[in-house]
Amino acid sequence: MSVTVKDLSKVYNDQTVVNHISFEARPGEILGFLGPNGAGKTTTMKMICCYTPPTSGSVTVNGFDILVSPLSVRKQIGYLPEHNPLYEEMYVKEFLQFVASIHKLENKNARISEVIEMTGLGKEQNKIIGTLSKGFRQRVGLAQAIIHNPDVLILDEPTSGLDMNQLIDIRALIKNLSKEKTVIFSSHIMQEVQALCDRVVIINNGQLVADESIEALSRKMVGEQQVIVRFEQGKIDISKYSDIRGVREIQFDHGLYLFSVLGETDIRPAIFHTAVDSGHVIVEMRQDKASIEDIFRKLTKSDMYA
Repeated sequence: MSVTVKDLSKVYNDQTVVNHISFEARPGEILGFLGPNGAGKTTTMKMICCYTPPTSGSVTVNGFDILVSPLSVRKQIGYLPEHNPLYEEMYVKEFLQFVASIHKLENKNARISEVIEMTGLGKEQNKIIGTLSKGFRQRVGLAQAIIHNPDVLILDEPTSGLDMNQLIDIRALIKNLSKEKTVIFSSHIMQEVQALCDRVVIINNGQLVADESIEALSRKMVGEQQVIVRFEQGKIDISKYSDIRGVREIQFDHGLYLFSVLGETDIRPAIFHTAVDSGHVIVEMRQDKASIEDIFRKLTKSDMYA
């Protein structure tokens, strides 16, 4: 149960939207698939799902090639697009019965009841889809994506429009589903990526710029770790602190000193001892590591390939 993308490209006329990217999504993990608007994320997802043919390269889903066996690939995948396409004039349960019929499910009614319970649609199942809130429509979209119990889930912005309670429920559902499935998860909400994903693939201008765990990426973000210090005296002579091993740069901002740190070096003990020797009193000191937002911004700067 895995998705393997090799040297995948998509060109529209003279515009290269996806440029020779390769990555793998493995069973039992949630892969965060990130990139700025126009980076090629949705196009890549559509190629994996057999909605758009690639210009070159290959994709296999559980061993089935998207060009050789597209119908078999579709059977392996549950897909929730960013713009959730629903028949809004249908009732929720009626719509799920329709989707289940398309998949020719056995024990259809039992599976529909199971999916309704999993996605928290019990009270909404007899309502017309068009009358539901955006959050509940997202739940209906997720329900149709999992109703045939696919091995691979591709979810494009699945938590969009959910309130906090709904978000926690859907996050738990996705986590639970990932124990037995391969999940590719795209989101613009970086906190969701950090909370849900085991690994991230980041693309920018159609090119792959990262394929690692969030922790591994953080370790590579040289200078992105900071120690923030407030001294009782306010602004001080900071020259002695510049000699501390691992300090790349020190900036003063609104009463705070921002120490940019090289790699994983913990400079806090050295700052404390230097302050004692210098007669400076520290009233606040905290360490901030690179967040997923910091990593994303650094890797997707518009001038990166200039």
